[in-house]
Amino acid sequence: MAIITYREALNQALREEMSRDDRVFLMGEEVAVYNGAYKVSKGLLEEFGEMRVVDTPITELGFAGVGVGAAMVGLRPIVEFMTWNFALLALDQVVNAAAKMLYMSGGQYPMPIVFRGPSGAALQLSAQHSQAWESWLAHIPGLKVVTPGTPYDAKGLLKAAIRDDNPVIMLEGEMLYNTKGEVPAEDYIVPIGKADLKREGEHCSIITNGKMVLVAMNAADQLAKEGIRVDVVDLRTVRPMDVEAITTSVKKTNRAVVLEEGWELAGIGAQVVDYIQRECFDDLDAPVVRVHQADVPMPYAKAIEKAAKPDLAKTIAAVKKVMYLG
Repeated sequence: MAIITYREALNQALREEMSRDDRVFLMGEEVAVYNGAYKVSKGLLEEFGEMRVVDTPITELGFAGVGVGAAMVGLRPIVEFMTWNFALLALDQVVNAAAKMLYMSGGQYPMPIVFRGPSGAALQLSAQHSQAWESWLAHIPGLKVVTPGTPYDAKGLLKAAIRDDNPVIMLEGEMLYNTKGEVPAEDYIVPIGKADLKREGEHCSIITNGKMVLVAMNAADQLAKEGIRVDVVDLRTVRPMDVEAITTSVKKTNRAVVLEEGWELAGIGAQVVDYIQRECFDDLDAPVVRVHQADVPMPYAKAIEKAAKPDLAKTIAAVKKVMYLG
């Protein structure tokens, strides 16, 4: 096991899959000469050349469409958006072309394409650049949506996404690129649609994904000091969602907190709560509590931005609430 950063894990996944299959190529704004806005594609241009690491104009709708066309004729494109906030301009190709092509062609056109890039809030990037995209994209049949929270999962899920014959959305936490974790040297994938129990306990389940996994793990550490032991269920994939992992944990602990980066209304957490009430209603000892972003566009001012985000203190308070301790 090597300890590497999240960005290095993504870089390794790209390099290994491009070496393994010459149909795989990367395209996007500044992915080649500049090595990517977040340096995820560092060194790939020198290794694979300009036909397989392609700098595009600032035309998200245009190059997303080029990627869809390439996938239709047998290539395996990876389309990098500098941020998913910019990908709003490309959603027609993602939602109306990539997601529906296999179905509308009667199975004639597989769609082996990955759309990836940073999602969610960073630090003081304001309302237009701080949106979590999970619930937007997971709503669409035909897409798979993955949200890795660790370097291990980032590498394994990206490799699985590139090998998948369906369009896969990869939402990378913008604040995760410098985080470090253990990653095996040998080839591996993380199966799409399979959650991971990151921490085991018996008093409450925290169900989360993406960047919020780190918050949940920190909360678990703090709560353990008070004798409260929690399950931390990392969904890893939000479409398809691992309902069995959710219900197994909740039936064990009898309490649940759902932690998400996005807004409350129609959020990923709402879907998790729906699964819990359908499958675990008689097992619950308390109502499920959700922790999420405040229902406002993300503020710019540092103190107000902090107040709007889901965080460690709010997560700990939610766990204590479902345990009737707060």
